[in-house]
Amino acid sequence: MAIRSIVPADIAARYEVHEWRNGLAILSAARPKEWKDILLVLREFQLFRSSILKPGGRKSTIAEKLDSHFFRLDWKEKGFKTKIVVDEAEYDTPTHKVDCYKNRVALEVEWNNKDPFYDRDLNNFRLLFELRAIEVGLIVTRCDELQDIFDDLGRGASYGSSTTHMAKLLPRIEGGGGGGCPIVVFGIRKACYVED
Repeated sequence: MAIRSIVPADIAARYEVHEWRNGLAILSAARPKEWKDILLVLREFQLFRSSILKPGGRKSTIAEKLDSHFFRLDWKEKGFKTKIVVDEAEYDTPTHKVDCYKNRVALEVEWNNKDPFYDRDLNNFRLLFELRAIEVGLIVTRCDELQDIFDDLGRGASYGSSTTHMAKLLPRIEGGGGGGCPIVVFGIRKACYVED
């Protein structure tokens, strides 16, 4: 119910949306500027056939396109220096860099990585939330339904079952992988696909 009342219909038509621990309410009410940025990027995103056909590398053109749009809106890749102090002893507790960060909102783009990257992201969200560095974590990934498109384009093997897609993410979140961190997930649907 909350998803339908917060997520605009045009976004819900193009993305599969899930939330945990009232992530959407926190995002839309406590961080409205960042919510507006997220909606803008999602509205303007198109999944081009040419991008799917392009061989991957360190970072796919699809993930790069999403990240770069956030960067143009003053989001930053961010690392956090964290440590635990017990009496006089200090222990570094390194975290992983967040793909896109702005005003206590952390966002990761997981397009076609190995699925353990979700464990890393969720653990990072959990730790950063517990340390009061973030209020909500977001993941933009792909819906399982896109596999039909990949198969039709002859790229199905590149987007295998052990890569990052919704069926690999949801059980991790439902199993408590993000701890107490409010989380919002956007899965890219076929409705974003464009034959260019």
